[in-house]
Amino acid sequence: MTLLSAEGIEASIGKRVVCRDLNLSLEPGGVWSILGRNGIGKTTLLLTLAGLRPLNRGHIRLGRDPLDQLTRRSRAQKIGLLFQNPEIQFPTTVNETVMNGRHPWIQRWRDSSEHDQSIAERELNRVGLQDFGSRDLSSLSGGERRRVELAALAAQETELVFMDEPVNHLDLHFQTQLLKEFLAECRAKARAVVMVMHDVNLATRFSDHLLLLYGEGETRQGPVELIANEENLSRLYQHQLHRYQAGDTYFFYPA
Repeated sequence: MTLLSAEGIEASIGKRVVCRDLNLSLEPGGVWSILGRNGIGKTTLLLTLAGLRPLNRGHIRLGRDPLDQLTRRSRAQKIGLLFQNPEIQFPTTVNETVMNGRHPWIQRWRDSSEHDQSIAERELNRVGLQDFGSRDLSSLSGGERRRVELAALAAQETELVFMDEPVNHLDLHFQTQLLKEFLAECRAKARAVVMVMHDVNLATRFSDHLLLLYGEGETRQGPVELIANEENLSRLYQHQLHRYQAGDTYFFYPA
């Protein structure tokens, strides 16, 4: 069953057209990365797919349901979103932040259950912050905050996971290990993931499919093994990239 389908969509920001006549199908267990130059509209497209920005034309469905006809609660039960640089709006603890991910599943006027608390504890433990529950979020480093945000996203337990630069502020270990474990969990639970990525090598390593934004509404998409080549990526970034094979893997580096 397709989790999300976009049919002939056009999205824009200001006068810049991000995509035109884009068709996209997100299947259970699939991992997509959106790549493109700075300012090309990667975040705009991600927010559009999540229903937070209006379409110029086209349709987006979650399963069989039109996205724009679902209630905010229904959307939050289906779509989890990690923003690029979330702002701290008010004083909050680490535990409260992670518990925010459970809110779509908590009935109105009721407190969180032991089940909700156990999920929050599990996800904090997964990101190595099990002893940070009572800490104020503003007291953490940028990398620690990102790990808390990832824990909150995982605690939401949605079938669609959208992440804008998920490895922001993370050091090398957490960039690779957390992303690897997080995506393995999503695949195992048949969730679909779409990531806006800055690092082309992390994108090609951890994704199944790539969506390239060239500008002026032009896009290209497909399996990583077909799309990730020197020609496509050099044109994408307007800079010559070379592909280097290293055993069973490969990476791209600029000329």
